[in-house]
Amino acid sequence: LGNMLFSSLLISSLTFLFPLGQTSPPLVINTWPFKDATAAAWSVLQSGGSVLDAVEKGCARCESEQCDGSVGYGGSPDESGETTLDAMIMNGDTMEVGSVGDLRRIKNAIGVARAVMEHTEHTLLVGESASVFAENMGFTAEDLTTNKSMNIFSQWLKGNCQPNYRKNMFPDPSTSCGPYKPRAMLRQSKRLQHANTRSHDTIGMIALDQNGHIAVGTSTNGLTHKVPGRVGDSPIVGAGGYADSSVGGAAATGDGDVMMLLLLTSNATTTIKVVDLITASSFIRTILTSDVHFLKAATSSVENEANVKCDKLQYLKVPIRCHASKAKKSPEGPIKRQPGLHPNCQVPLQSVSSQYLLSAVYCLVPTICCILFSTV
Repeated sequence: LGNMLFSSLLISSLTFLFPLGQTSPPLVINTWPFKDATAAAWSVLQSGGSVLDAVEKGCARCESEQCDGSVGYGGSPDESGETTLDAMIMNGDTMEVGSVGDLRRIKNAIGVARAVMEHTEHTLLVGESASVFAENMGFTAEDLTTNKSMNIFSQWLKGNCQPNYRKNMFPDPSTSCGPYKPRAMLRQSKRLQHANTRSHDTIGMIALDQNGHIAVGTSTNGLTHKVPGRVGDSPIVGAGGYADSSVGGAAATGDGDVMMLLLLTSNATTTIKVVDLITASSFIRTILTSDVHFLKAATSSVENEANVKCDKLQYLKVPIRCHASKAKKSPEGPIKRQPGLHPNCQVPLQSVSSQYLLSAVYCLVPTICCILFSTV
């Protein structure tokens, strides 16, 4: 596929040459170095469970372990100090989706998302009403705040509420806390710059079983210090994730407010279905390289037989579990370590199926990675 530069995105895509229902090696892949989540999902597939069960269990493991502080309770307090959760699950066979946004008091956000999918005619429930729905469905109400999240919040207040996500407000949000008033009301038109913030905030997981069924799941506690009520890209179908068992699946993370504008996961998957993988990759590349601000990146490629080649990578740990096969291995094992390879670029494949070609791995400094899969 050649070298590509990607911006605020982590996307995992699977494409198949075999139709749904035929035997295929199972696979689990998720964003960021959350290996326990990968293992939890993999154990479900190994015991004959469904892909929906797998991604739910995998994401739930991250929620309970508070992966990276960006998933689950006790992380990313908003402007009021409260932790809220977003999650989504999608069935690639039926295209059914369940998701929750701004969920409060309930730790198992991915479980509530699945309940939305299986017990309502809706796709997305948000806020306090989503929490009430969860309680009615039997989920336990608990405090999502921890000493750690309260410390993050108190330090933010002491630092004049920096960073934050306000703009065109008075007093100046870049130097002070609120309460704020719109500048337009005060007839002041100077536009304020958006604060620099971390854009990596989620687990996105794709599971494929031996019959070609695919599911995608996401879970996150969103942006730290977000405006209360904010919902990110993770629970938005086509932005945070997308699954189509006839084609593949994708999961993404980055600046959620940008991701919702681009709908990259659905666009990538649909383009593969209508055209091909190379066209889909070019489509994504064109979108993401249109802003030179995002072009300070590094690229890598993964060659056949899972030999890894990396160039100037800054960040990458993507847990993958594949079914064992007769695929050839390099003398050094399934992953061929290249001289000078960044330690984070060791993609932890348990084993590599000969039916898959790990086509490309892309990384951006400091939080963005992209993985594309295709079959051979």
